[in-house]
Amino acid sequence: MASKTNPFTFLQQVRSETAKVKWPSRRETSISTIMVLVMVLLASIFFFTADQALGWVIGLILNVGA
Repeated sequence: MASKTNPFTFLQQVRSETAKVKWPSRRETSISTIMVLVMVLLASIFFFTADQALGWVIGLILNVGA
């Protein structure tokens, strides 16, 4: 069974661990955000195009018997 830590000790440990984190700079955050937005845009264009193409192909297949 794990030993229990009192809340005060726990918060001290959290602060200690948080101080070890290397936080990204504003420039790194901005570049990452722009990269994510560009990739989302490219993925949305790809999936929209694929959806339209598959809808067109399925439409052709279903209209063959008509």
